[in-house]
Amino acid sequence: MIVTEDFAVMLHRHLNHQQFTLAAIDDGIARGKRRDWADLRRAALADRAVLEKALRVCQVHVADVYAQRYHFWMRYAERHLA
Repeated sequence: MIVTEDFAVMLHRHLNHQQFTLAAIDDGIARGKRRDWADLRRAALADRAVLEKALRVCQVHVADVYAQRYHFWMRYAERHLA
């Protein structure tokens, strides 16, 4: 975990940067823990672009009924973008 400004950012095993890119958001949703999700939530509420990226990431995975993490984040993003 790296702390940058107000957010602690999860270290992503396959990324060489630590910003809320689509890949970083996908990785955080897929394998993040509670604190990682809290950091993503704070970033999403502070920056609408992060929320929109989370929605884009989730739309790719929701066809899988077992991808519950993505279903949760998609509903969360939809509610906050409305």
